[in-house]
Amino acid sequence: MKHIHTALFALALAGATVATGSEAKCRQIAQSEYPGDARMEEFVYNNQVAACRYMTTTATDKDARAIALREYPEDFSMQKFTYDKQLSAKRYMAQVTDREVLGLALTEYPDDFSMQKFTYDKQVAAKAYMMTVRDSDVRGIALREYPSDYSMQKFTYDKQLSAKTYMAAQPNNSAKQEAVREYPVDYSMQKYAFDRGSR
Repeated sequence: MKHIHTALFALALAGATVATGSEAKCRQIAQSEYPGDARMEEFVYNNQVAACRYMTTTATDKDARAIALREYPEDFSMQKFTYDKQLSAKRYMAQVTDREVLGLALTEYPDDFSMQKFTYDKQVAAKAYMMTVRDSDVRGIALREYPSDYSMQKFTYDKQLSAKTYMAAQPNNSAKQEAVREYPVDYSMQKYAFDRGSR
């Protein structure tokens, strides 16, 4: 029985040491952020202590927790912020419906739910945009350059269409003819060559 009491006391003491160590770390963070401002030090300290407790007791998702600890090993407040953001993004990504775009997001950011969500949303919006574009010639350029990246397709399409419109408005002089001859299937490079040759 004596051994059981000794073991329980040792566990309680270890827990108190961890808590004391965390509080000391919170105080250190607060002092380093606001070395001459006692009021702000106390504010940061209280935030850090609350975040430390949250990360110890509430942050139970191991994937989101691992990301938060990896990104901010020395800042409990930023750990909590990152954990919440990552957990929300993880739940969002579990509900998405476009499997193709999901694959793009997972390939690009396999260990970051927040960036997966950002990438997924951006790619889905770009995919929808590319379904509506009307210039098949310019669309072909975008698809050829970026067959598996809707976001870059959109960027390329817009840039190429703008350059095509620009080139169509220029007089048919030798600079334009040379630019078209040099880059027959790239309006953006035509524009670049034309502007360079017109100087």
